[in-house]
Amino acid sequence: MKIDHGNLRALAAVVREGSFERAAAALNVTPSAVSQRVKTLEARMGRLLVQRTVPAAATPDGQVLVQLAEQTALLEHDALDRLGLEGDTLPHASLAVAVNHDSLETWFMDAARLFAARSRATLDLQSEDQDHTATLLRNGSVLGAVTALADPVQGCRIHALGSMRYVASCTPEFHARHFAQGVNARTLASAPVLVFNRKDALQARFARKVMGDAPWQPPVWWLPSSRAFVQATLDGLGWTMNPLPLIKQELDSGRLVPLRARAAEDVPLYWQHWRVNSQAMEALTQSVLAAAGALVRRR
Repeated sequence: MKIDHGNLRALAAVVREGSFERAAAALNVTPSAVSQRVKTLEARMGRLLVQRTVPAAATPDGQVLVQLAEQTALLEHDALDRLGLEGDTLPHASLAVAVNHDSLETWFMDAARLFAARSRATLDLQSEDQDHTATLLRNGSVLGAVTALADPVQGCRIHALGSMRYVASCTPEFHARHFAQGVNARTLASAPVLVFNRKDALQARFARKVMGDAPWQPPVWWLPSSRAFVQATLDGLGWTMNPLPLIKQELDSGRLVPLRARAAEDVPLYWQHWRVNSQAMEALTQSVLAAAGALVRRR
């Protein structure tokens, strides 16, 4: 069965952009043209490929074809690049990559800088919790991901990067006010805590180590920004698990203190990417591995 690449690109654009209208703008065609191409591909495959939701999403069958479209576009870019074709002749390639929030705020932009020096492709960065970036890899939304998942996603290569260290921390004043009697089930239950979003389980994992099976329903500040997290901690709004690279100076100066002696948790991170023989992907992988030297290494 032969698949029309124009129809395939339209499908990938709808899933990537989230709507037929934005896909049309990206492809420089009309929304009706994008819709017709996707319908033609669905008729050819004999199955539904796109869920007409807001945002639009690929069905499980559509995810397979989105992966094919993204891999084909990347290989086309690599082939023409190796031929030395430049300018309008060389199609632009943008690698969709999922990166956890704290890596994006700390070391990953060094990887982007190294990649820019090695490739003419760009990155389409999507920020997500480290426990959930692999989902974007599985459903075809991205070509690579920084993830906490140690098991390879089917069809992907995996590289261990090291660990992001988190420290349960707060201001000395907050500690004196809420933990003067120690960090225990009673004090943790009443002390305000900062949580990134509903997917962020770091604080709950730390509390569980202290409280065991006791219920934990503290006052919560929901704050979906890594750097605002640090500022909110410094402002005394609550305690939280802060990434060590973002608060090392504050810990060294005493502006922040650990909640207790053993207040650190290391979260192992991995780089997973589709198995595709691409120079751009190889350049990105080497850049990620080099930049990840800032992470904590196992001894």
